[in-house]
Amino acid sequence: MLDVLDYRRVVGRFATGVTVITAMLDGEHHAMTCNSFTSVSLDPVLVLFCAEKVARFHDVVLTSGTWAVSVLAQGQEDVSRRFAVRGRPLEDQFVGLPHTHGPITGAAVVDCALASLECRTVSTTDAGDHTVVIGEVLGLGVPDPEGDPLLYYEGRYRAFRRD
Repeated sequence: MLDVLDYRRVVGRFATGVTVITAMLDGEHHAMTCNSFTSVSLDPVLVLFCAEKVARFHDVVLTSGTWAVSVLAQGQEDVSRRFAVRGRPLEDQFVGLPHTHGPITGAAVVDCALASLECRTVSTTDAGDHTVVIGEVLGLGVPDPEGDPLLYYEGRYRAFRRD
């Protein structure tokens, strides 16, 4: 039997980017910090992320069927931390955070993100304590074409260094 802490320590050695996934349901905006986001396919254009089943966002995104991804830039660690807090109040969670609403999904897109995608869920797969959510990309954006990514490695935020 694998030790969960050992597992976390080992997979934490894989550096990831940091995203905020958002969805709108019944006129209310929801968000979740996520580093389990990846590109899947070019034909059709698909991406995926994993949502923890006990997270409030899980049922929202499955019910909504559409969502947006904001790929965070260096300097947006505070945005990542904001949407990583469990049980935070839904009301006003975007107050003071510059954002727009995606023209296709209506989901919030963080201003000054490195990139943004609007998606429609095409498939979900049960995966232990998470659900893998696969989405068709409906729209793209590059709010900050000159920025550098916010990285997460060994349980800490890291800076990208250009050579």
